[in-house]
Order: sequence, then structure tokens, then C-alpha cells
Amino acid sequence: MSEPPASARTVPPHGMRTFVHVLVNTAVANITTSYLWFALTFWVYLQTRSVLATGIIGGAYLLLLAVFGMVFGTVVDRHRKHRVMVLSALVTLAAFIMAAALYLVQPESALLDLGGPWFWLFSGIILAGAVIENLRNIALSTTVTLLVPTERHANANGMVGTVQGLAFLVTSVFSGLSIGLLGMGWTLVIAVALTAVALVHLLMLRVPEDEPERDPEAKFIDVRGAAAAIRAVPGLFALIIFSTFNNLIGGVYMALMDPYGLTLFPVEWWGVVLGVTSTGFIAGGAIVAAKGLGRNPIRTLLITVMVMGLVGALFTIRDWWWVYVLGIWIYMALVPAVEAAEQTVIQRVVPFEKQGRVFGAAAAIEVSAAPITSFLIAPIAEFWIIPYMESDAGRRTWGWLLGDGAGRGIALVFLFAGIIMIVIGALAFATRSYRILSAEYAVAPTTPEGDEGAAGAGAGAVAGAAGTISPASAAQVRGGSADQSGS
Repeated sequence: MSEPPASARTVPPHGMRTFVHVLVNTAVANITTSYLWFALTFWVYLQTRSVLATGIIGGAYLLLLAVFGMVFGTVVDRHRKHRVMVLSALVTLAAFIMAAALYLVQPESALLDLGGPWFWLFSGIILAGAVIENLRNIALSTTVTLLVPTERHANANGMVGTVQGLAFLVTSVFSGLSIGLLGMGWTLVIAVALTAVALVHLLMLRVPEDEPERDPEAKFIDVRGAAAAIRAVPGLFALIIFSTFNNLIGGVYMALMDPYGLTLFPVEWWGVVLGVTSTGFIAGGAIVAAKGLGRNPIRTLLITVMVMGLVGALFTIRDWWWVYVLGIWIYMALVPAVEAAEQTVIQRVVPFEKQGRVFGAAAAIEVSAAPITSFLIAPIAEFWIIPYMESDAGRRTWGWLLGDGAGRGIALVFLFAGIIMIVIGALAFATRSYRILSAEYAVAPTTPEGDEGAAGAGAGAVAGAAGTISPASAAQVRGGSADQSGS
């Protein structure tokens, strides 16, 4: 007999209220990690002017998320979610302290020497802290099922996107200002302090959860368990592939978005621009929180990905700063719907006891697309496309479409990446997997009637909550991203 679906679980009384506290704490942790990560990217590019270096840093981040996604998912399923979050916070704090110590003992010239070991060690330590911080994001995704009634999953995931926007706004503005006005040293001090504050607050929280039952056959990296959980739901693997489409173009943005923006704005203003455009996250997340994702979140996901491809193809069609800013805002407004759609489906059709492994496997598969494109596009853009577009031949061939301003090589990359996204998203609608998973989601049960009282009590707490944070993949986004980011 198959296990009961995730939606059949009974949420604890006041579960939503506890969930809000966990989200607020995760918001502070993600803000701090993003703040330092953005600052590192700005600092490296401004000091070295190397698109290759920023592309490698960004690609390495997503590559490590892909490598450790299954490990993180297995850890989440084997331990209480609060315990996992504390572990993540401790390791991140230790990494940031080590980076600050290295900055103190080595001159900046050594840390910025791309041919020397100190640059890669310094960046790698900060990278490790940022990667391990994503362990708590996988745990956070499962706490939606643990604490939130099924009928409010889409709304909760939308609120997650709203506060992701708030976090992105803060980090985007202050990362640029921090590097421009304070430098990397004080930026590290601030990151260490905020990480410590978040850890102290986390230790004061209590998340109601029984000790998870151990699967004696599960390995440390339980690929078999994750695969079995995904196979148990027809079409679920296709959903993960659908979400991966978004990360294909995400790798291009990871490598080239900051360099292009810094051709239009000084670093202090570029940080402010990212902060302003991150209000798109807030707007998009608020819409999902209020309206949900419709009767078929998978359809919503694919339409959104296609629109993102269109925006990505057009927002650098000319080197007009207002077009770039508007395009970024629209793109960010669409991200919460993509993230919330996948999260909502998995939370509904996968048993809670296996959600960590499924979320981890999804993260590993989805973010693996971005480092591939990031690693490939950074050297291709720097050594071939950008010089080509600066030549007479490039201007004659593409000038009618892209103009002849700065950054035309990057604009050409964005154009083709966006077109590819539109085509792939359109083709996905015709697949059998899309039809099967849509039907599977439609017949999945919802929260048992006995939980509605607790659900109502929790809803009031959410309505008055000050903030939540996205479990990004990366992030992201990721921005990153983050996720993220997703990521």
C-alpha cells in the first residue's frame, strides 16, 4: 500500500503562526547571505573587470548546489527541521568568520589575484557558507507541509516570494553601497554579526515535529529513495524538468547580468537599481499570495517561463537604462509564480516523509542547468561574442536590431537565450507528462476537515505577519539565483 499523500497530514494548532516565525528567521539569514554574496560579486568585478571571474564564481555556486542537493534533502528527511536549520546557521557563521580572518591577514592585492591561491580560497570559503545556508531552505520547503493547511500552500508559497523581494531589495541596495562606501572588510563584519543574530533567534524557536523515522535501507545520499518518491507520482519528474527550463536562462543572467548593469550604472547606483527592481518580487509574490496559482499550477508555471523568455530577449534590445530596469522588474515579478507552482505541487502530491529528498533532488537537477550555461557563456562572451559585436562585421550584422551602444555582445546573448526559453516552454505544453501531472494534481486530496479550525487561526497570524522568505532554489536567485535561487 502506498503512503498517504502529503496533503493528508494534520497540521498542528497555531502551525501557521510558527511557520511565520521560521520564515522571518530564514529571511534574516538569506538577507545576510545574499548581502555578502552580492558584495563579493560586485567587489571582484570592479577590481578585476573580469566577466570570466564573475561567471566562474556564479557557476560554482550553482554547481555546488546541484552536487549537494541530494545530500541536503536526505539530511532534512532524517532529522527534525529545526535541528537542520540550526546546523546550517552554525556552519555558515563559521565560514563567514573564516573569510573575515583571511581578509585581515592577507592584503587585498593577494585576494584579488586571479592567478594566485588566495582569491580562490577566499571566494571558496564565502561560497561554502552560502551553499550550506541553502540546507535550511530545503527544510523550510517541507515546513509548509508540516505547519500550513493544504488549501493555503499556494498562498503561503506566494508570501514567500513577497518577502524574497523584500530581502532582495535590502541586499541589492546595501551590497552596492557597502562595497562602494565601506569596502569588503566592513561588509564581512556586518555579515558575521547578522548571521550570529539570526542563529541566536533560531535557537529560541520551537517547531512541533516528531522525531523522523529512519529508513534502514536509505543511504547517506539517498538517490534511490528520492527516485522512488518521484516515480510514485506520474509526471512529477517532468515538472522538475519544466522548472529546469527557467534555470537555463538563469545561468546566462548569473554570468552577464551584473557586468551589463555595471556598464550602465556606477556600482552604488547599480545596487539601488537592483533594490528598486526587486519590488517586482514583492508584487509578484503578493499576487500569488492573494490569488493563488489557479486550478493548474503546472500550466501557470509554463506560461510564466515563456513570458520570462520574452522579457529576457527584449530588455537589452537597446542600451537604454529604463528598458533594462523595466525588464528586470517584470522578470522578478514572474519568479515567485514559477517557484510557488513547483513547491505547491510537490507539497500536495509527495508524502511529507520524503519531501526533503524530492526537494533536494529537484534542486540538484534544476540548478545543474545554470552552471552549465554560466560556465560556457562567460568565456564565450568575453573572448568571442563581445569582441565580435564590437567589430565592424558585428555592427553591420546586428546593429539594425541591437543598436551600437555598450554591451551589445551581452545583449546578443540575452536575445538568443530568451528565444530558446520561449520555444522550450511552448513545446512542453504538448507533452504527455504535462497532461498526466495536471490530472494527478487535480485529484489529490486536500487537508482533512478537522484541521480547518487550526487553519483559520493560523491564517490570521499570516495576514498580520511582517515577513517571509522564499525557499529559493537557488536562488534564486537565486537572484540566484537565487533562488536562488531557486538558484
